Amino acid sequence: MRLRNLALLSAAIFLLNSSSAVNGQSTANQLTRAEEISGWQLLFDGKSADKFRNYKKETINDGWKIDDGALTRAAGGAGDIITKDKYKNFELSLEYKIAPEGNSGLMFHVDESEGAPWVTGPEIQVQDNAKGHDPQLSGWLYQMYQPGKEGDKILDATRPAGNWNQIYLKISPQSCEVCMNGVRYYSFRLGDKGWNDRLAKSKFAQMAKFGKLGEGHICLQDHGDQVAYRNIKIRKLNDDGSLPKAPVDGKLNVVAKPAFPNLKWEGYEPIDDNGNVAKQLRILELTYAKGVPHRLFAAAQNGVVYTLENKPEVEQASVVLDIREKVSKWWINGGTNEQGLLGLAMHPKFKENGQFFVCYTLLSDDRTVVSRFKTLKDNPLKADPASEEVIFEVAQPFKNHNGGAIEFGPDGFLYIAMGDGGFRNDPHANGENLESNLGKILRIDIDGAADGKKYRIPSDNPFLSVSGAKPEIFALGLRNPWRIAFDKATGKLWCGDVGQELWEEIDIIEKGGNYGWSSREGSKPFWNRNSNEKFPPKEPVWEYDHGVGKSITGGRVYRSSRVPQLNGKYLYADYVSGGVWALTYDQTAGKATRNEEITAGGIPVLAFGEDESGEVYYATDNGHAKCIFKFESQ
Repeated sequence: MRLRNLALLSAAIFLLNSSSAVNGQSTANQLTRAEEISGWQLLFDGKSADKFRNYKKETINDGWKIDDGALTRAAGGAGDIITKDKYKNFELSLEYKIAPEGNSGLMFHVDESEGAPWVTGPEIQVQDNAKGHDPQLSGWLYQMYQPGKEGDKILDATRPAGNWNQIYLKISPQSCEVCMNGVRYYSFRLGDKGWNDRLAKSKFAQMAKFGKLGEGHICLQDHGDQVAYRNIKIRKLNDDGSLPKAPVDGKLNVVAKPAFPNLKWEGYEPIDDNGNVAKQLRILELTYAKGVPHRLFAAAQNGVVYTLENKPEVEQASVVLDIREKVSKWWINGGTNEQGLLGLAMHPKFKENGQFFVCYTLLSDDRTVVSRFKTLKDNPLKADPASEEVIFEVAQPFKNHNGGAIEFGPDGFLYIAMGDGGFRNDPHANGENLESNLGKILRIDIDGAADGKKYRIPSDNPFLSVSGAKPEIFALGLRNPWRIAFDKATGKLWCGDVGQELWEEIDIIEKGGNYGWSSREGSKPFWNRNSNEKFPPKEPVWEYDHGVGKSITGGRVYRSSRVPQLNGKYLYADYVSGGVWALTYDQTAGKATRNEEITAGGIPVLAFGEDESGEVYYATDNGHAKCIFKFESQ
């Protein structure tokens, strides 16, 4: 008993003295602006536990203490606590810190008709996976569901005892799920065959109300061990699982209309002889060349670069370059729709030298290639495929997360957006690894050559003095940067980074910045990796959860005078939900202040483009020639 007491005392001291930060999160028990407007609420503010009480009691026992912003089971007799309110369909996010060998639990749909909460409420296990004594590990739905295997071991995304871990729980009629540190462990549906089969084999089979109430309290279990909870947030859902409110500050009186309603693309037939809609076009870049007025250049994912006059009545987009025989055919095999011709950038002196650059994945081996092409001397709108000069290459371990957007910055250097290499959970840990060019924004000088390369490294690239670091790296910690863009007015580099399970993010890329992947997803903890201590992660400018959308399409800052409502706002979209929004960023405060709706959903935006006047366009995945749109005031 004396040894047990000493162990508990040691655990308590360890817990209460541990850092309150979790992978760069400097504040706890607060809602981000994005969480506020999308319906999240705090169940615990770090100061008061007034939204909780003990099971079958009106108050909370003294064994629960608030210490350093955490609700802590600190002493014997604490007992299980429940929320004062009941919840039906909801999302819950919380962080826990468990003592060595400790055990606790999170239950939902609990009522007080039985002797203990677990008789009615299914329990997500909370424990020290390394030294805990229960075979049911942290994040498992007790005796019901557990994560699958990663290799020959059951997936374990937890961090060691004494560190903060995050649990996400979603309960809705359509789908329920549990994520541990941002990694999806399993999905289930209450009452379906899979649930009932598991229930019949568990110790809960004889408990008539177990998991069947459809509504109830949320419970934090006292299992006799030291445990602390914080960042306890909840969002109620509608009966169909949808959000109770649109995640916006308002709606702009703006609509989108076809920018070029009569446009046809040379060599492309949107409907084949059998009446099938072709999908191979997919415009991923729409840009202009300095000094070449009233003209746009477009890159199609199938490997064709086009040009067109920038006027509403234009009828033909002509082929500038066709390299389809080299480019990955994204439409043939499942899982490869992030491959192909992914980026196009016109040299700042294109009018004088006829140079432009493309980024594509190579058909033969999936590697990413950045190449220079030149237009013909007698036709500045036609390129010679044989003029290709491969500038830069990166091997790709998988077929997704290629990034691929390229942009010339105000400094004249070429910026290249690289994804982490693909699959799930960043299996090669590329994101924050400075020895890999994957998961990064790269910056190179293509107007010279040095050190056996067909480009130079800018002398102020931020990691030149870091041993082993790739010299091309400008910023790190990105998963799949799906489109980057410089603001014409401020020179800031904006990036939309596609998330995995829970969060999509928008970043303003700074030299030497670490944007957290894969120890974070957005501002939230991810997986069981620690962040790069020398380069702590930066907060995203904006993030939204997967109740709002599941695949961000990074956009551009609108700088045209044609639609005043949009001027200075960053326009972005979500490919899955089809929403389009306008984000207001306060340059002085360094934060986003408003997120306004342009379209609620239904528009699968692939990419945004821009012309020399600052007009912003977007391209959709519809397979038709009329796939480019621009905005109009209503």
